[in-house]
Amino acid sequence: MALAATVDLRALDGTAYRLGSELDLERPFTSAAEVTVNGKLVAFTAGLATLGDDVAASLGITTFDSELSFRGGTLRTAVKPEYDAQSKIVERPMLVVWQGRRFSLVTRVYGMEVRDVLGMLRTLHLAEHDEGITLNPESAAGSRFTRPANVIKEVPGLGVVEMSRVTADDTAQLPPWKGVSVRSGELYRDTLSDGKPFFVLSNPTVWATVVPLADTDVERVPDRVGRLTLRIAD
Repeated sequence: MALAATVDLRALDGTAYRLGSELDLERPFTSAAEVTVNGKLVAFTAGLATLGDDVAASLGITTFDSELSFRGGTLRTAVKPEYDAQSKIVERPMLVVWQGRRFSLVTRVYGMEVRDVLGMLRTLHLAEHDEGITLNPESAAGSRFTRPANVIKEVPGLGVVEMSRVTADDTAQLPPWKGVSVRSGELYRDTLSDGKPFFVLSNPTVWATVVPLADTDVERVPDRVGRLTLRIAD
């Protein structure tokens, strides 16, 4: 039997998830969160330092319009016009990338200049840690998370694992049948709208969904999830 490995994964809201498994945990992870800033909803994604370049490439952006030092890292922005065929309007979203030593933070905003982006980020108190990037929205400045941030990680043999802190909405969405008791909580099996299976692992503090990938042996997933250890590290 392989030795279990353990990793700490830091979500954008500061929550650290400690995941342990006999499976390969070396793949990178991302964290996503929505923040309200002065009434405007902004979606952020954090990941490896290369994430910003990958997103830029997917949007056809080859060069950035601005680059400056900010909060111990580099902040880059680029605007690329996009034509909305439905509204027949040309929009000018700004790609914003903050890159630190190991991780980066990415978002797209509308109707902002670079000075506006700087003002927004100052209210979020961005920081880089060994386990990931965190935001600490300043409520006095009108910034707050809309709900707990999540962490998404691909684990070979399981699929895509998405973790977040338990909320009342999560527990209300549990299947009506009783789950199976496993090492880290209760395990439920359900199906997506397309008929494909997925799993929910729930305990008093953590809610995790596991969506098998095309090459995953679905019948082995319950046993593998059952042997996971998953908890909040701090």
